[in-house]
Amino acid sequence: NNSAPETLMRALELLNYLGALDDEGELTELGYQMSDFPVDPQLAKMITASPEYGCSEEIITIVACMSVPQIFMRPKESAKAADEAKAQFAHKESDHLTFLNAFAAYVAEDEGARKKFCWENFMNDRSMQSAMNVRTQLTRIMGKLHLPLISTDPTNSGKFDYTSIRMALTQGMFMQVAYKQRDGKYLTVKDNQIVDIHPSSVVDSKPDWVMFEEFALTTKNYIRTVSVTRVDWLVDMAPHYFDLENFPECEAKAELEVAYRRLAHSRNRPGGVR
Repeated sequence: NNSAPETLMRALELLNYLGALDDEGELTELGYQMSDFPVDPQLAKMITASPEYGCSEEIITIVACMSVPQIFMRPKESAKAADEAKAQFAHKESDHLTFLNAFAAYVAEDEGARKKFCWENFMNDRSMQSAMNVRTQLTRIMGKLHLPLISTDPTNSGKFDYTSIRMALTQGMFMQVAYKQRDGKYLTVKDNQIVDIHPSSVVDSKPDWVMFEEFALTTKNYIRTVSVTRVDWLVDMAPHYFDLENFPECEAKAELEVAYRRLAHSRNRPGGVR
């Protein structure tokens, strides 16, 4: 297979950007931790970064929901009712946070009532059970690695710190980002693909920067499972990836340049960040 070396190089480059491999190609301490999680490296990075943002409980829930077949069902004959049911859990800035809200509502139900809850809310009961099993497995690995399990909602009130959770998501997904151009179309960062947010996404406000789980090529180039991110987070968390010297010319580059100036200014202020 001619593409095998290129595929391998891309995989090594991805691990290097995530901090799992050093420049000699050796596993870092973070890389050893990430390798214990039976999920994609980007998801493992989110999990290992999440205690820093005080939201590891929420991130393992989201990763569990991303690791099973689609939790929301949308049968053609009941599409309107299914959309209305999903809207109860929707967070307008994030499909990932919508998963979190749906899972929290599911586990709040008595065990015997969960199947009925899924039926009434167009959720896949089998996927939710699988997500619970994955979550239990991830919790065990967190304990083994001595990574703290912390929630932004310690009283189980259903009020999460959604901003902190989106920051932790960005730690793993900074390489899967698209920027809204002046013409309203999204362009994926670095590989410059014109894309649309998939119609199934709850994110319909046309934000400037989004991160996405997958790139789906159907009748159009779609990005699926989307959350709003911020350019300031991207340049702070991943300056090695958003290296302007090697960055293709595009509208996003100008935005990144402004964000780097803001970051430098905030760091030079007395009491500024890091």
